[in-house]
Amino acid sequence: MRFLAVVGVVLTTWIVVTPPSRVGQQRPALAEGQQIFRHETFGNEKFWTDTARMHEVVQSSVSPATALKVGLKVDAAAIPAEVAQAIKAGQVDLNSPATTVTLLKLNAVVGLRGTVTTVNGRDTLVRLGITCALCHSTVDNSFAPGIGQRRDGWPNRDLNVGAIIALSPAVTAAQKAVYNSWGPGKYDPRYNIDGKSTPLLLPPAYGLARVQNETYTAEGPISYWNAYVAVTQMHGQGDFADQRLGISVRQTPDLVTPKLPALREYQHSLSAPSPEAGSFDQAAAGRGRGVFNRSCASCHVAATGTDNNTGKLHAPEETGVDGGYAARTANKKYRTTPLRGLAHHPPYFHDGSAATLADVVNHYNRVRSLRLTDEQRRDLVEFLKSL
Repeated sequence: MRFLAVVGVVLTTWIVVTPPSRVGQQRPALAEGQQIFRHETFGNEKFWTDTARMHEVVQSSVSPATALKVGLKVDAAAIPAEVAQAIKAGQVDLNSPATTVTLLKLNAVVGLRGTVTTVNGRDTLVRLGITCALCHSTVDNSFAPGIGQRRDGWPNRDLNVGAIIALSPAVTAAQKAVYNSWGPGKYDPRYNIDGKSTPLLLPPAYGLARVQNETYTAEGPISYWNAYVAVTQMHGQGDFADQRLGISVRQTPDLVTPKLPALREYQHSLSAPSPEAGSFDQAAAGRGRGVFNRSCASCHVAATGTDNNTGKLHAPEETGVDGGYAARTANKKYRTTPLRGLAHHPPYFHDGSAATLADVVNHYNRVRSLRLTDEQRRDLVEFLKSL
């Protein structure tokens, strides 16, 4: 109760004194794109509340401890200082769903937007929606595990999307089994389209400025994927059509299409993170660059790290990866994945089948018959860490 009282006292003051975003100070379009990326639901509360009834689940069963366990993150910047102190002092019940509702009232849960009203003196979650940041933003854990400053564009590999969806009372037992089978950091963006399940790793949304096609199978550029996800996966109100996939959705008003340019501009502004100091052997990485140029650069070309910018795609058998997901897509092939911030987002390949960069190198050494020595493979791993 002290936590709720503290929130009531400081919330108004905190809203007044919170400094403006640096993005907003730089360029209005970026500020708009950041707002869309972090907070725009595209009207999908209609699905997640009226159909999936996830607000009921959160209100009754999802404590902060449970939320953190399934990979949800909390934005420390959205928590007033007095509330943060109460958390540090152990005066906040992290096992109470009421605390989660309060965090939603503060707009502190990354990727979730809740509408909270007071009913009979009790905060009640009446609407719930999701945003792009749910899957493509995380935090730096600077306050506590799962609580910290936002890292937009970083894939939330802790997030168990399937387990969260499976909590919905509107999901059948058979569907729950599929959703619960995916595990953290994975999601299948075709399951609700064709009923099959070959989940993908949540990809990073940084380092995309010079990458023409965002998806693993290169079906379209970044705004294509944003529209596909916003309409068919997030269940936002908008338009999306792709005759190759037999999808045509038209909704009035279209709350998605007008927001795509600003959203793309913000995503293009997100640079890939640099490797942490001391995280790789510089001398070995220098030697590894030579190995890379001889063995890998024919596909991972130029500054983008992908030959897909020239229209190239690869059949699964070329690279020895599982073709199940590609078979369900328009192109039936995979693009060469751009190399960006690799050390920050293991595992690797579209399905997470390579746990480490050493696994990636060993895979291609075998499949592509590269005949690399043990030393060359170690050097190549150090170079990949440096990207």
